[in-house]
Amino acid sequence: MALTKAQNEEIFVQSQQWQPEFDHSSAWRARLGFVLISNDTVIEEDMFRLAPEGVGVHFTRSPMPTGCTVENLASMEAGLAVSAAELLPEFDLDVVCYGCTSGSVVIGESNVVRELVRGNPKRKATTLVTGVIEGLQALSARRIVMGTPYVDEINSIEAQYFIDKGFELLNVQGLNLTFDADITRVTPRYICEFAQAIDHPEADAIFISCGAMRAIEVIEEIEQATGKPVVTSNQGMMWKCLRMAGIEDRINGYGRLFREH
Repeated sequence: MALTKAQNEEIFVQSQQWQPEFDHSSAWRARLGFVLISNDTVIEEDMFRLAPEGVGVHFTRSPMPTGCTVENLASMEAGLAVSAAELLPEFDLDVVCYGCTSGSVVIGESNVVRELVRGNPKRKATTLVTGVIEGLQALSARRIVMGTPYVDEINSIEAQYFIDKGFELLNVQGLNLTFDADITRVTPRYICEFAQAIDHPEADAIFISCGAMRAIEVIEEIEQATGKPVVTSNQGMMWKCLRMAGIEDRINGYGRLFREH
Protein backbone atom coordinates (compact mmCIF):
# COMPACT_ATOMS: atom_id res chain seq x y z
CA MET A 1 0.00 0.00 0.00
CA ALA A 2 1.48 3.32 -1.07
CA LEU A 3 1.63 6.07 1.53
CA THR A 4 1.76 9.80 1.14
CA LYS A 5 1.86 12.41 3.84
CA ALA A 6 -0.49 15.32 3.82
CA GLN A 7 0.50 18.48 5.67
CA ASN A 8 0.27 18.09 9.47
CA GLU A 9 -0.97 14.50 9.07
CA GLU A 10 0.60 11.63 11.01
CA ILE A 11 1.39 8.35 9.28
CA PHE A 12 -0.01 5.13 10.75
CA VAL A 13 1.04 1.81 9.20
CA GLN A 14 -1.18 -1.22 9.63
CA SER A 15 0.49 -4.38 8.39
CA GLN A 16 -1.31 -7.41 7.09
CA GLN A 17 -1.20 -10.62 9.10
CA TRP A 18 1.93 -12.55 8.17
CA GLN A 19 3.09 -16.00 9.23
CA PRO A 20 6.89 -16.04 8.95
CA GLU A 21 8.69 -19.32 8.42
CA PHE A 22 11.19 -19.98 11.23
CA ASP A 23 14.15 -22.31 11.59
CA HIS A 24 16.84 -22.70 14.22
CA SER A 25 18.90 -19.87 12.68
CA SER A 26 22.42 -20.23 11.33
CA ALA A 27 23.59 -21.38 14.77
CA TRP A 28 21.48 -24.51 14.72
CA ARG A 29 24.08 -26.68 16.46
CA ALA A 30 25.48 -24.43 19.19
CA ARG A 31 26.20 -20.86 20.25
CA LEU A 32 29.50 -19.94 21.87
CA GLY A 33 30.02 -16.65 23.71
CA PHE A 34 33.40 -15.01 24.30
CA VAL A 35 34.36 -12.22 26.69
CA LEU A 36 37.37 -10.46 25.15
CA ILE A 37 39.70 -7.71 26.29
CA SER A 38 39.10 -4.20 25.01
CA ASN A 39 41.97 -4.15 22.52
CA ASP A 40 41.70 -7.63 21.00
CA THR A 41 41.54 -7.74 17.19
CA VAL A 42 42.53 -11.35 16.45
CA ILE A 43 40.28 -13.70 18.44
CA GLU A 44 37.08 -12.78 16.62
CA GLU A 45 38.64 -13.52 13.25
CA ASP A 46 40.11 -16.80 14.49
CA MET A 47 36.86 -17.99 16.07
CA PHE A 48 34.90 -17.34 12.87
CA ARG A 49 37.59 -19.22 10.96
CA LEU A 50 37.52 -22.22 13.29
CA ALA A 51 33.75 -22.47 13.81
CA PRO A 52 32.17 -25.46 12.04
CA GLU A 53 28.97 -25.00 10.07
CA GLY A 54 26.00 -24.48 12.35
CA VAL A 55 28.04 -23.07 15.26
CA GLY A 56 27.54 -19.39 16.12
CA VAL A 57 30.28 -17.34 17.78
CA HIS A 58 29.38 -14.17 19.66
CA PHE A 59 31.46 -11.57 21.46
CA THR A 60 31.47 -8.89 24.10
CA ARG A 61 34.29 -6.88 25.65
CA SER A 62 35.50 -6.39 29.20
CA PRO A 63 37.32 -3.17 30.09
CA MET A 64 41.10 -3.33 30.48
CA PRO A 65 43.58 -0.46 30.63
CA THR A 66 46.02 -0.25 27.73
CA GLY A 67 49.09 -2.42 28.15
CA CYS A 68 49.54 -6.09 29.00
CA THR A 69 50.77 -5.78 32.58
CA VAL A 70 50.00 -7.83 35.65
CA GLU A 71 48.09 -4.92 37.22
CA ASN A 72 45.98 -4.30 34.11
CA LEU A 73 45.18 -7.97 33.65
CA ALA A 74 44.18 -8.35 37.31
CA SER A 75 41.87 -5.33 37.05
CA MET A 76 39.68 -7.17 34.53
CA GLU A 77 38.23 -9.46 37.19
CA ALA A 78 35.88 -6.73 38.43
CA GLY A 79 34.16 -6.39 35.04
CA LEU A 80 33.81 -10.01 33.96
CA ALA A 81 30.35 -10.64 35.43
CA VAL A 82 28.84 -7.54 33.82
CA SER A 83 30.40 -8.42 30.47
CA ALA A 84 29.15 -12.00 30.64
CA ALA A 85 25.64 -10.79 31.44
CA GLU A 86 25.63 -8.73 28.24
CA LEU A 87 26.20 -11.75 25.99
CA LEU A 88 22.99 -12.43 24.01
CA PRO A 89 20.47 -12.17 26.87
CA GLU A 90 17.61 -13.34 24.58
CA PHE A 91 19.42 -16.44 23.31
CA ASP A 92 20.59 -19.74 24.74
CA LEU A 93 24.38 -19.86 24.85
CA ASP A 94 25.99 -23.26 25.23
CA VAL A 95 29.30 -21.94 26.56
CA VAL A 96 30.71 -18.63 27.81
CA CYS A 97 34.49 -18.30 27.68
CA TYR A 98 36.95 -15.65 28.83
CA GLY A 99 39.33 -15.13 25.92
CA CYS A 100 42.62 -14.02 27.41
CA THR A 101 45.55 -16.33 28.14
CA SER A 102 47.56 -14.14 30.49
CA GLY A 103 44.39 -12.78 32.12
CA SER A 104 43.20 -16.32 32.85
CA VAL A 105 46.53 -17.05 34.53
CA VAL A 106 46.80 -13.81 36.51
CA ILE A 107 43.18 -13.86 37.72
CA GLY A 108 43.01 -17.66 38.00
CA GLU A 109 40.70 -20.07 36.20
CA SER A 110 38.40 -20.65 39.17
CA ASN A 111 37.98 -16.92 39.80
CA VAL A 112 37.23 -16.24 36.15
CA VAL A 113 34.65 -19.03 35.97
CA ARG A 114 33.03 -17.79 39.19
CA GLU A 115 32.58 -14.30 37.70
CA LEU A 116 31.31 -15.57 34.34
CA VAL A 117 28.74 -17.75 36.08
CA ARG A 118 27.73 -14.89 38.35
CA GLY A 119 26.96 -12.78 35.29
CA ASN A 120 25.48 -15.58 33.17
CA PRO A 121 24.38 -18.30 35.61
CA LYS A 122 22.61 -20.60 33.15
CA ARG A 123 25.65 -21.12 30.91
CA LYS A 124 28.66 -23.40 31.09
CA ALA A 125 31.77 -21.29 31.66
CA THR A 126 35.44 -21.77 30.93
CA THR A 127 38.65 -19.89 30.18
CA LEU A 128 41.13 -19.78 27.33
CA VAL A 129 43.95 -21.26 29.38
CA THR A 130 41.71 -24.16 30.44
CA GLY A 131 41.41 -25.10 26.78
CA VAL A 132 45.18 -24.92 26.34
CA ILE A 133 45.87 -27.08 29.39
CA GLU A 134 43.29 -29.70 28.46
CA GLY A 135 44.44 -29.65 24.84
CA LEU A 136 48.01 -30.39 25.89
CA GLN A 137 46.76 -33.14 28.17
CA ALA A 138 44.71 -34.65 25.33
CA LEU A 139 47.92 -34.78 23.30
CA SER A 140 49.71 -36.52 26.20
CA ALA A 141 52.16 -33.64 26.33
CA ARG A 142 53.86 -33.23 29.71
CA ARG A 143 57.20 -31.68 28.72
CA ILE A 144 56.61 -28.54 26.71
CA VAL A 145 58.23 -25.38 25.42
CA MET A 146 56.33 -22.10 25.64
CA GLY A 147 56.63 -19.06 23.40
CA THR A 148 54.82 -15.83 24.28
CA PRO A 149 54.76 -12.18 23.27
CA TYR A 150 54.81 -11.08 26.92
CA VAL A 151 57.29 -9.36 29.20
CA ASP A 152 59.12 -11.64 31.62
CA GLU A 153 57.06 -10.68 34.67
CA ILE A 154 54.03 -12.24 33.00
CA ASN A 155 56.10 -15.09 31.53
CA SER A 156 57.23 -16.02 35.03
CA ILE A 157 53.67 -16.12 36.35
CA GLU A 158 52.46 -18.17 33.39
CA ALA A 159 55.38 -20.58 33.63
CA GLN A 160 54.68 -21.20 37.31
CA TYR A 161 50.99 -21.71 36.54
CA PHE A 162 51.78 -24.47 34.04
CA ILE A 163 54.31 -26.08 36.39
CA ASP A 164 51.62 -26.14 39.07
CA LYS A 165 49.35 -27.93 36.57
CA GLY A 166 51.91 -30.70 36.22
CA PHE A 167 53.86 -29.66 33.13
CA GLU A 168 57.63 -29.59 32.80
CA LEU A 169 58.79 -26.49 30.93
CA LEU A 170 61.96 -27.09 28.95
CA ASN A 171 62.11 -23.59 27.51
CA VAL A 172 60.12 -20.38 28.01
CA GLN A 173 60.77 -17.37 25.78
CA GLY A 174 58.89 -14.08 25.45
CA LEU A 175 59.10 -11.30 22.87
CA ASN A 176 58.90 -8.60 25.58
CA LEU A 177 55.93 -6.82 24.00
CA THR A 178 53.47 -4.88 26.16
CA PHE A 179 50.84 -3.54 23.78
CA ASP A 180 48.29 -5.45 21.71
CA ALA A 181 48.90 -3.07 18.83
CA ASP A 182 52.40 -4.57 18.60
CA ILE A 183 51.49 -8.17 19.41
CA THR A 184 48.93 -8.34 16.62
CA ARG A 185 51.52 -7.17 14.11
CA VAL A 186 53.94 -10.06 14.72
CA THR A 187 53.85 -11.93 11.43
CA PRO A 188 52.78 -15.56 11.17
CA ARG A 189 56.09 -16.24 9.39
CA TYR A 190 58.02 -14.94 12.41
CA ILE A 191 55.82 -16.95 14.80
CA CYS A 192 56.70 -20.06 12.81
CA GLU A 193 60.41 -19.29 13.04
CA PHE A 194 60.12 -18.39 16.73
CA ALA A 195 58.40 -21.69 17.53
CA GLN A 196 61.12 -23.70 15.83
CA ALA A 197 63.86 -21.68 17.51
CA ILE A 198 62.54 -22.33 21.03
CA ASP A 199 61.89 -26.04 20.47
CA HIS A 200 63.73 -28.56 22.62
CA PRO A 201 64.68 -32.10 21.53
CA GLU A 202 62.90 -33.62 24.53
CA ALA A 203 59.72 -31.51 24.32
CA ASP A 204 56.44 -33.34 23.72
CA ALA A 205 54.69 -30.26 22.33
CA ILE A 206 55.04 -26.57 21.56
CA PHE A 207 52.70 -24.00 23.10
CA ILE A 208 52.35 -20.57 21.49
CA SER A 209 50.65 -18.30 24.03
CA CYS A 210 48.37 -15.26 23.59
CA GLY A 211 45.07 -14.78 21.79
CA ALA A 212 46.50 -11.73 20.01
CA MET A 213 49.16 -13.80 18.23
CA ARG A 214 48.23 -14.82 14.67
CA ALA A 215 49.46 -18.33 15.30
CA ILE A 216 46.67 -20.54 13.96
CA GLU A 217 47.79 -19.68 10.43
CA VAL A 218 51.06 -21.58 10.90
CA ILE A 219 50.15 -24.47 13.22
CA GLU A 220 50.42 -27.02 10.43
CA GLU A 221 53.72 -25.59 9.20
CA ILE A 222 55.26 -25.72 12.69
CA GLU A 223 54.05 -29.28 13.24
CA GLN A 224 55.50 -30.40 9.93
CA ALA A 225 58.83 -28.71 10.63
CA THR A 226 59.24 -30.06 14.16
CA GLY A 227 57.33 -33.33 14.06
CA LYS A 228 55.54 -32.28 17.25
CA PRO A 229 52.00 -31.20 18.09
CA VAL A 230 51.39 -27.48 18.51
CA VAL A 231 48.82 -25.86 20.77
CA THR A 232 48.03 -22.18 20.39
CA SER A 233 45.83 -20.04 22.59
CA ASN A 234 42.95 -19.57 20.17
CA GLN A 235 43.06 -23.11 18.81
CA GLY A 236 42.97 -24.57 22.33
CA MET A 237 40.17 -22.24 23.40
CA MET A 238 37.93 -23.08 20.45
CA TRP A 239 38.63 -26.81 20.79
CA LYS A 240 37.57 -26.71 24.45
CA CYS A 241 34.43 -24.64 23.80
CA LEU A 242 33.29 -26.91 20.98
CA ARG A 243 33.78 -30.04 23.05
CA MET A 244 31.91 -28.47 25.99
CA ALA A 245 29.04 -27.70 23.61
CA GLY A 246 28.95 -31.31 22.41
CA ILE A 247 30.48 -30.53 19.01
CA GLU A 248 32.98 -33.29 18.24
CA ASP A 249 33.93 -32.35 14.67
CA ARG A 250 37.44 -33.22 13.55
CA ILE A 251 38.82 -30.20 11.68
CA ASN A 252 41.72 -30.29 9.26
CA GLY A 253 44.27 -27.54 8.82
CA TYR A 254 44.71 -26.51 12.45
CA GLY A 255 46.93 -29.14 13.97
CA ARG A 256 46.76 -32.57 15.53
CA LEU A 257 44.57 -31.37 18.41
CA PHE A 258 41.65 -30.68 16.09
CA ARG A 259 42.36 -33.60 13.76
CA GLU A 260 42.66 -36.30 16.39
CA HIS A 261 40.86 -35.23 19.59
